[in-house]
Amino acid sequence: MAITVNIYYTGCGGSARRFAQEMTESGTVEQIRAEEGNLRYDYFFPMEDPETVLLIDSWIDQQAIDRHHASPMMERIAALRDKYDLHMKVERYVSDEAGIPRQDAGFIRQ
Repeated sequence: MAITVNIYYTGCGGSARRFAQEMTESGTVEQIRAEEGNLRYDYFFPMEDPETVLLIDSWIDQQAIDRHHASPMMERIAALRDKYDLHMKVERYVSDEAGIPRQDAGFIRQ
């Protein structure tokens, strides 16, 4: 069971994009991706909203998320969120172990 967390970071004047850029350029993103249990850590930019950045953050289980949250890296991330004055909306999803239903598979181009 994987857990995926979508975090929408919203700021003003391009601050959310600068946050994502600093996270990447500082090596923090690569360090998070190297953490035990991390499956994905990727930023995306909504076309219609230049002030928001979407982070898709996926982990093998809750224990992996808890270890990440307890790591010193969270202090760094929190400091950057404050630096860029970001607000967050969070969505959390648990993977469907059964996979894609057969009736939906025909709509997926591989």
